[in-house]
Amino acid sequence: MSTPNRIATLLHEGPRVLNVGVRTFATALAATGAPYRHVDWQPPAQGDPALGTLLAQLADDSTPDSPGGRIQAANAAALARILAADPVWEDVRPARELWPEMDDRLLFHAGPPIAWERMCGPMQGAVIGAILLEGWAADAAAARQLAAGGAVRFAPCHHYHAVGPMAGLVSPSMPMFVVRNTAAGNCAYSSLNEGMGKVLRYGAFAPEVLARLRWMCDTLGPTLQIGIRRLGSVQLKPLIAQALQMGDECHNRHVAATALLFKTIAPTLIRALTDREQAAAALDPISANNYFFLNLAMAACKAMMEAGHGVPHSSIVTVMARNGVEFGIRVSGTGDRWFTGPAGFPQGLYLPGFSQDDAAGDIGDSAITETAGLGGFAMGGAPAVVKVVGGTPADAVAYTEAMYGITLARNPNWTLPPLGFAGTPTGIDVRKVVDSNVLPIINTGIAHKAAGVGQVGAGLVRPPLACFTDALRALGEAVLEAESPR
Repeated sequence: MSTPNRIATLLHEGPRVLNVGVRTFATALAATGAPYRHVDWQPPAQGDPALGTLLAQLADDSTPDSPGGRIQAANAAALARILAADPVWEDVRPARELWPEMDDRLLFHAGPPIAWERMCGPMQGAVIGAILLEGWAADAAAARQLAAGGAVRFAPCHHYHAVGPMAGLVSPSMPMFVVRNTAAGNCAYSSLNEGMGKVLRYGAFAPEVLARLRWMCDTLGPTLQIGIRRLGSVQLKPLIAQALQMGDECHNRHVAATALLFKTIAPTLIRALTDREQAAAALDPISANNYFFLNLAMAACKAMMEAGHGVPHSSIVTVMARNGVEFGIRVSGTGDRWFTGPAGFPQGLYLPGFSQDDAAGDIGDSAITETAGLGGFAMGGAPAVVKVVGGTPADAVAYTEAMYGITLARNPNWTLPPLGFAGTPTGIDVRKVVDSNVLPIINTGIAHKAAGVGQVGAGLVRPPLACFTDALRALGEAVLEAESPR
């Protein structure tokens, strides 16, 4: 179109505005009724010049030996291991059999490392409950004194290839799912799911909570051990794939996954036990608890992501975890170093009688599901989950679509029917997060901030950007140092 014609069109039709960045300008246009389109853009690295320069260097993949070229090759290797992983549930064993050092009063917890005095209310409550469960103290006051006095040691679950939901407490007596990645041979572990509400992982330690845990240690764990050893193993990746097709996202919705697990284990368990009541007692909590599969999903995702960890120069996030005070991530190419920032507070739906004022900070290892492409990343295929965490089905789809922008692949094994059977967003790239300022979306339970109360709701949360900017700087140092002549 010639310039005079453009001018004539402009005078006749009026301007059509593309507003980039600051939404205030778009708001002013909307008030006048002018047609416009808003692009939600921010400068890379939130406008930090040094970080922007580093991003540009790490994006340079002009040659295989350039920084971006080496990162690209490392990411391809790490991603191949993650996607090839084949996690199978093969056993149930007490924690002390897996880690004999636990009998020296060692407890595992969720998230990055934290000392007793910095722990949030629900994690301290879970520690008290674990101490009482093990008989290391006679009452809650003595348990608190024991923990505060340094007589109990603490370590993150992730330091022992394990994961724990919410407070994530693991003590020596607790039965653990054993999940093996048959493609690489590495194992991951998770405790059994207690159910919902007033439970240890939310910081509750009332007598009924401890009674349930003792029954799980003495009866449920050994019974499931008999069943899984008789069955041999359960392949978890295809089970998760089928559950996604049935509307789960495998973090806060496990209705289909738990039903599929029940269907798989029940016949074998019944045949393996001559005592039918014993079999029924083990199957009842699976039938009654739609979240029973959560812990297996977490162990499966841990086994997958650990297979892709430790690849030099890879920018893929392999751990996201929270302890109620700090949010921490680990990146494949930076070893076992944690990058942390303040834990946020989930926004969501609360049980009657509770509100945002009652909430503890974001907590739990269950974000390993998002790290592997499930949970919040798969919400687009699980519209019913918004009834638990808040929002609309359209929001759920938008969350998944946004996560494609910060990941490196679409998992061909896990597809979402409402999105045209697109694979779930997999392989969070710290470069893409910092470049776009788009943070991973996580759906999660909400614990009461005080020890001993339990669950008060469920919602959505995002990690702090500082985790990713710090990880990017560390990755940059490693990659650029390797490039420098020696």
